[in-house]
Amino acid sequence: MATKQSAGLRMSAGVAAAAVGLGVAQLLASFFSPAADVRTAVGTAVVNLTPGPAKEWAIQTFGTADKLFLAVMVILVIAALAALAARWERSRVPLGSLFFVAAGVIGCAAVLARPGASPADLIPTLVGIGSAIAVLRLLTSGRIREGVDGTAGADGVDGADRVDGDWRLSLATLGFAAAGLVTGVAGAVLTRLLRSVSGDRDALALPTPAIAPPPPPADVVPKGAGITNFITPNDEFYRIDTALSVPQLSRADWRLRIHGMVDREVTYTFDDLQRFEPIEKTVTLACVSNPVGGDLISNATWVGYRVRDLLRDAGIAADADMVLSTSIDGFTIGTPVEALTDDRDSLLAIGMNGVPLPVEHGYPARLVVPGLYGFVSATKWVVDLELTQFDRAEAYWTKLGWSAQAPIKTQSRIDVPRSGARLSAGPTTFGGVAWAQHRGIEAVEVRVDDGPWRPAQLGAAYSNDTWRLWSFDWNATGGQHTVAVRATDNTGAVQTGDQMGVIPDGATGWHTVSFDVK
Repeated sequence: MATKQSAGLRMSAGVAAAAVGLGVAQLLASFFSPAADVRTAVGTAVVNLTPGPAKEWAIQTFGTADKLFLAVMVILVIAALAALAARWERSRVPLGSLFFVAAGVIGCAAVLARPGASPADLIPTLVGIGSAIAVLRLLTSGRIREGVDGTAGADGVDGADRVDGDWRLSLATLGFAAAGLVTGVAGAVLTRLLRSVSGDRDALALPTPAIAPPPPPADVVPKGAGITNFITPNDEFYRIDTALSVPQLSRADWRLRIHGMVDREVTYTFDDLQRFEPIEKTVTLACVSNPVGGDLISNATWVGYRVRDLLRDAGIAADADMVLSTSIDGFTIGTPVEALTDDRDSLLAIGMNGVPLPVEHGYPARLVVPGLYGFVSATKWVVDLELTQFDRAEAYWTKLGWSAQAPIKTQSRIDVPRSGARLSAGPTTFGGVAWAQHRGIEAVEVRVDDGPWRPAQLGAAYSNDTWRLWSFDWNATGGQHTVAVRATDNTGAVQTGDQMGVIPDGATGWHTVSFDVK
């Protein structure tokens, strides 16, 4: 008679089976299209089904680590469900196996929902589920503990024999779990090697604009230690998007389709872009999820082509007021036609700070639109532009409650001192940034405690589409103090002190920092 397994061993068997299933599916998926990655497919489905406020909570809480948090949570949930299902696995009534079958059906549905998926992309998921069920059946069958009875002394089997059987089963369970982990890691590494576009990116020589933009003035950074660089290095540039797995799209495979309310449909290859005039433009991008005082804003110099030039060949219908742009992974953004066709020189960017776009920032091509929050403008890995109307189509974030049109608000931030800092008495310098893209910053004011607003020293303005750095000298006195900042844009509008959250169209309020002086 087979020994009855403890609940703990059964639950461990479920986790090991899930690990094997995920690992096998990950490894096999490396030989199919990107849509075949069931882990990414399920994670993306979870993201898409998550209510907007929950997504915003994740961004506010974890910032650029939101994707890592989601990936970990998905794995933990799968492990927990697999462990619970395994408790009910029996040879005659395989309820645990039925759970894995149901999980496989969900995984297959998620894979088929991915852009570009085909029935062949289901193979890794099906094989993975089959492997998981086989492991679960083996670990819960009692065969690994063959000859071990469940009662001390029965048929000559004592407690030591039972412990030995448990030990063999535990080692087997651990071995399968380790095999699943190794297989999954191998699959991830192999996928990166097979699909990486790093070589394609390294081979791209950026075009040289006929008219070079002016360099930043020498005094673009005012005096003051520790304030933000005018140009954000690529590895420090913020990244907020829904891509759990960064798309790997080569220049040879890239296409940009322009269609909808146009005179003629146009499709560009990457080589076709050489027909257009390249330009270089420094633009500050900001995320609508940036809280007051947040760091989801960065400034870079972009090389690319005017979007209005690309749209001109298609011929825009007079009543079209929105461009619905789509990423290679199916993510959508709605942008006013005016913002893409006026003199702000919105870009189809292919370069960033003197090098081809980093893959995580949109290689081989993305949109850069001055003056609008990223969720209504900055489509990465862009492959489709549909001319339409705001009352006909909704983009990804708009469906979740954000505004359809979101110009960037006048904002400012204190970088020095940090909240909770301890300063020495005497002369000190505060510093930070202010921004009002496409309007520009006219003035920045600072208030210490309940004192009057005083003008800060501004670094030289580069353009209305970039942030502006500021500093403020102060003679620090002992005690606890609070400093606040506000900006005025070039239209004369003063940054409001009314505190509002990021939903639906960006946060408002004055950034304040408290610190001690000893």
